[in-house]
Amino acid sequence: MKKTLLLLTLSLSFYISHAQHKQLWAKSVINQKAPKLVVERWISESPEVKNKFLLIDFWATWCMPCRKVIPELNRFQEQFKKDLVVIGLSDEPIEKVKNNPAINIEYHSAVDTKRRMYNKLEIQGIPHCIIVNPEGIVVWEGWPSLPGHELTEEVISNLIAQHNPG
Repeated sequence: MKKTLLLLTLSLSFYISHAQHKQLWAKSVINQKAPKLVVERWISESPEVKNKFLLIDFWATWCMPCRKVIPELNRFQEQFKKDLVVIGLSDEPIEKVKNNPAINIEYHSAVDTKRRMYNKLEIQGIPHCIIVNPEGIVVWEGWPSLPGHELTEEVISNLIAQHNPG
């Protein structure tokens, strides 16, 4: 009985400690200077990013979780347009992204088949997002739908409020 209780306690402790850990499929750059935004070609017009937060979404047309988050990113761009610029960055050819009628991106988007930012961030899995504050520091990173660590309206509001107190 004592062994069972001990095993159960250790298992629960292990689960809790790992459940609170945010899984990343990229090198963590939180609170560090973001790599320079490099794109091969803009699909949309190039955004004005001065004094704005940047939400950069690394994604692909074949990735269902990536496609699932697009409507939410569209809402974030509309809701926070005064303070935030959302950019979708794919490593696929421009024709593949541009000519897909099932994808309705209303925020800025670009391609970089050379994967320059992907490589600097060592991205191993998508979707992967980073939020960069106006000073160029990464203030959020991860998979936007990761349970317990979702990228939400509240998260973005809090990041903006922390940057602009008062």
